[in-house]
Amino acid sequence: MQPAFPQSSSGLLPILADELHRNSALLKEKGDPAPYFLSYSVVEEESESVSASFGALQSSNANKTRQLDVTLRVGTHQFDNYHRMRGDPARFSAGVAIALEDSPNAIRRRIWQETDRVYRLATQRLIRLKTDAQLKAAEEDSSDDFSVQQSLVHSEPPAKLVFSRKDWEAKVRKWSAEFSKHRGILASNITVAANRHIKYLVNSEGTRLEHGRSFARILISAQGKAGDGMDLSASDSFEAETPGRLPRDDVVQAAVAKVAGRLSSLLRAPPVDPFVGPAILSGAAAGVFFHEIFGHRVEGHRQKDESEGQTFTKSVDKPVLPAFLSVVFDPTRRSAANTDLNGHYLFDDEGVRGQPVKTVENGILKTFLMSRSPIRGFPASNGHGRRQPGAEVVSRQSNLIVEASERVSGEKLRQMLIEEIKKQNKPYGLYFEQVTGGFTTTGRQGLQAFTVIPLVVYRVHADGRPDELVRGVSIVGTPLASFAKIAAASEQIDVFNGICGAESGNVPVSAVSPALLVSEIEIQRRPAGLDSPPALPKPVTPGGGF
Repeated sequence: MQPAFPQSSSGLLPILADELHRNSALLKEKGDPAPYFLSYSVVEEESESVSASFGALQSSNANKTRQLDVTLRVGTHQFDNYHRMRGDPARFSAGVAIALEDSPNAIRRRIWQETDRVYRLATQRLIRLKTDAQLKAAEEDSSDDFSVQQSLVHSEPPAKLVFSRKDWEAKVRKWSAEFSKHRGILASNITVAANRHIKYLVNSEGTRLEHGRSFARILISAQGKAGDGMDLSASDSFEAETPGRLPRDDVVQAAVAKVAGRLSSLLRAPPVDPFVGPAILSGAAAGVFFHEIFGHRVEGHRQKDESEGQTFTKSVDKPVLPAFLSVVFDPTRRSAANTDLNGHYLFDDEGVRGQPVKTVENGILKTFLMSRSPIRGFPASNGHGRRQPGAEVVSRQSNLIVEASERVSGEKLRQMLIEEIKKQNKPYGLYFEQVTGGFTTTGRQGLQAFTVIPLVVYRVHADGRPDELVRGVSIVGTPLASFAKIAAASEQIDVFNGICGAESGNVPVSAVSPALLVSEIEIQRRPAGLDSPPALPKPVTPGGGF
């Protein structure tokens, strides 16, 4: 007897469930070995976007796709074809396209072909794993390969995507024309994009899910080249659940003018020198800082993988951050600081309900972000198994939220920075206002290090001189040393929305944090470009523009 379906489910969910029932029965009867778990996941994406540069439309697109992933496990929960053997990760998913229409024959045929392909690969890998296990030394963490999960039945697709490309085309033309007024801007782009994802999942445990989300974004960017050849950029963005929640036109127009002015200032700014000293990270910058140096290191699968550095594997119930800081990952949070959060979801990509996870409480590490791949001491998922279609699920971040039990005003935080500059007898401190992202290395064979890439950085002088914009800055360091330098947090929080790339592909994430004072941070200068600025002047447009 098959599980019940949600009353509001679409025509696709029953097709997936029927084929899962058929293939499970056939493989159980004829397969050797027979799978103990089978799952079909489909991600349906509708997207619309418009883009313009220097007042002219560059693109206007609408697209719809459906991608199928098959997850099949042979063996047992204790040891199966997904068993991670030193440097040999499991890869079965392909993210194959299926019919956009709910056509049973076309969809069943594609599922049948993909199930057969994955089953062959799964059985071959299990045989190889069993042989390797007899020849290699015992693993330090002998946890099961897969956890048992209660089945769920739920249907809540997002509202239809409403996006008038004609209206947005006129807006991006108008907004992007602002960049034509500035001599130093070599390239620019304004993009408005809206996406609607519907995720369907059925598995042999009885889970039947249909859920999703919508998200819209305005991305403003401009690029230029300094006299020494260094490539520079400035950007801003706005995010919301739907296009209708994006800001008013005048707010966007002001942001475009600010980006243009900021890039012009950066082109005239002096390049930074390597420096170690005190600094303030804005809330958005601190959020990225935590995402890179902390978030990736508490993803559960890294604690079991012996090729990983395992920075915090043996730190549970031990201090890892200052006592006034806590860190929560909460995919159930839809917004913070009047901003919709990109890392929100109802269920993860293994069909587990999203839930808040307090990884650090008052500086003490409590747990890890878990998928259905258990690790020692943590046998169950907490709703953080995530992937991009075509990749395999691993534990990933959602909405990272830094909480501070002790907070000061922004003015007080700046005064504390100036006092720290004087105390350390430094020529200046730094203020990181805006960052664009970063990356980190977590592998055991490499240096446990991170890089965060700021866009807007100021020197802060203790003698009362105005803050000085500088360019070409990268924040570098190692995680454990960096955490020890966090000294204070501000009252106001800020949000960074982005896309995180890792082993399971690109997933939407957010970071929410107060501004932080760090007693010591290290920066280095980014390399200058190989090419000099253009030799020819910009063409002059009618009316005297540039």
